[in-house]
Amino acid sequence: MGRKVVLFLIWVTFVVYTVWLAPLDQPDTLPLVKKLLTFQLEEVNAILTSIFWLMGVWPMIYACLMFADGRMQNFRVWPYFIGSNGIGVICLIPYLILRKSNQDFDSKKDYLLKILDSRLTGIFLFLSTICLLSYAIVAGNWADYIQQFQTRTFVHLISLDFCLMCLTFPLTSLFDDDMARRDLKDSRIFWAVALVPLFGPLSYICLRPSLPENSRVELPGVTKKASPISHLKPLA
Repeated sequence: MGRKVVLFLIWVTFVVYTVWLAPLDQPDTLPLVKKLLTFQLEEVNAILTSIFWLMGVWPMIYACLMFADGRMQNFRVWPYFIGSNGIGVICLIPYLILRKSNQDFDSKKDYLLKILDSRLTGIFLFLSTICLLSYAIVAGNWADYIQQFQTRTFVHLISLDFCLMCLTFPLTSLFDDDMARRDLKDSRIFWAVALVPLFGPLSYICLRPSLPENSRVELPGVTKKASPISHLKPLA
């Protein structure tokens, strides 16, 4: 419950802050977004370009956990995933708050789930992230980016959104439950992933064991496994 309270406070604060800044009311927002979407990259700071496309990588990282988890929930995960690609944590956090912790996987993997569960997907996202960060480092102008962060609403909010994506990942029990489904019991794995923003989650989805191909059925009298890190209760 403590985690969900923290997530709710983050969500409310960021929603209020976004509404207050009203990025869509700013005349420079839509032209800038159009340039990013149409790859007019010579007119945009490489650092902003990298952050913008990393905001597409982050929902995919979450999707690699959410869609398996969503099979165990009583509502669909699709709207939250699609929304997170457009408005980031504002649409992602409600799923993380509403979901019920569940460490089982009593379903079969369809084609989509096999893709999201594949290590090749994780490797692709990892390499894409390296390319984007390399582009920002080589071609980016940090002085210009800092100025834009301070003066342009869209740049300010998307940068904060990126940081909140990093912060939210270890705060939600979604990560704990995914570890438990894969029988990962070493708490050092949790902390190694949680304490390394972006590359921790990327490394996790590259190296984690696959979910079982067949449904798993609990036998009578068998006690459900506890989370491998439940005793840590970092935010409880």
